[in-house]
Amino acid sequence: MRKFEKISKSEFLKDVPDANYDDIILPKRSTLNSAGYDFYSVISFTLSPGERRVIPTGIKASMNSNEFLSIYIRSSLGFKWNIRMCNQVGIIDADYINNKDNEGHIFVCLQNESDKEVVIKKGDRFAQGIFMSYLITDDDSATDTRNGGIGSTNEGDDNNE
Repeated sequence: MRKFEKISKSEFLKDVPDANYDDIILPKRSTLNSAGYDFYSVISFTLSPGERRVIPTGIKASMNSNEFLSIYIRSSLGFKWNIRMCNQVGIIDADYINNKDNEGHIFVCLQNESDKEVVIKKGDRFAQGIFMSYLITDDDSATDTRNGGIGSTNEGDDNNE
């Protein structure tokens, strides 16, 4: 079953102590034929030229085991203001939610590539998520389970810092 939920209030206040839990808006589609579920900012912030910022969403997502949630910048922020996601596309795996060490809080890292400040207000739509299915190879042998959050599947890699 695919669905969005708020993370727990205690986790939210730990991650975003100066925000209001009741301000979290669950992602939703704007039109009947929209592919993406809009994510709403739970905080107001200004991105200066060249600045990067990690944005909490207060959201976690559940989905079937053969699916993932892809996260993209909203088109208008990229086209009009040259705002980029630092990893270009976020991939939220089905096992990111509620594993042993991670509740599943989705964060989005934005960077301002323009020469102007960009203001995002609390309640503004800033990212969008699309649920997708995927295929695996016939000889796939993955057996490990996830414990942890962002970057937890590359433990032991030389580039894991």
